[in-house]
Amino acid sequence: MRSTRAIVMILLSVIAGVAAVVLAARWVGQQAAQNTTLVVVASRDLDPGAPLTAAMLQQSPWPSGAVPIGAFDDVKKLEGRVILSPVFKGEPVLEPKLAPEGTKGGLPSLIQNGKRAISVKVNEVVGVAGFALPGSFVDVMVHISDNKNKPVSKIVLNRILVLAVAQEANRDETKPKVVNAVTLEVTPEQAEKIDLARSIGALSLVLRNPIDSKEMETAGVQREDLLGKETVAPVVQTAASSATGAAPQRRVSKPRPAAVAAPHPMAPASSVNVEVIRGVQKANSEF
Repeated sequence: MRSTRAIVMILLSVIAGVAAVVLAARWVGQQAAQNTTLVVVASRDLDPGAPLTAAMLQQSPWPSGAVPIGAFDDVKKLEGRVILSPVFKGEPVLEPKLAPEGTKGGLPSLIQNGKRAISVKVNEVVGVAGFALPGSFVDVMVHISDNKNKPVSKIVLNRILVLAVAQEANRDETKPKVVNAVTLEVTPEQAEKIDLARSIGALSLVLRNPIDSKEMETAGVQREDLLGKETVAPVVQTAASSATGAAPQRRVSKPRPAAVAAPHPMAPASSVNVEVIRGVQKANSEF
């Protein structure tokens, strides 16, 4: 009897413990459900310029007190919207990362308001060996001739965003790509500068750190800055030019004439006797 009573008591304790655990778990679940909100998150990694579909999104519970500003609670509200910046799997889809409603997908949706996109022809050297990738920032440098027909190189634009390389706008790529065209995001005034620069000179892209937002104004580099100033021959001003106000002339050294041998002195002529007869008189003269 005692053993049976002990077994019954143990069973009753186990049942009571299980019931308490189930009730506690249900209560915790109810409390958690009351303190969470459904938020639309990405079901996979989303690339910029991609129109959203229902297969790309899903609802996920989110703490009510920590819902991000601009989050959505319904998948249908996001169908057809375009992503502006990358969104990773499980990350909430927020309004600041979306293009305005009615925007179609592709590169035009990535251009910010008031900006324009312009493409420049590049090669392996101009394109910084293929490291100018979508999402990176570059400076634009031009090599032209100045008003005195002297070559000069100068940075004309600072911190320009690269929208695409060739026909690729994916910003997740990190492997260098050598392409023949790069598309830049610029203002209308900057687009005019690039169009003029590439028509009268040669363009080069200068890669810069994305977190470096400081713009630097340079004076440009000329030939004299590389080779130094050329030496000029000394100028000699004569007294005549000073008096007349004529322009000073450079001294030019003339070759000296070759020495000419002095002529030998002529030998004196020998004396000549002349005899003159006048009547009966005779006179002698000596020359």
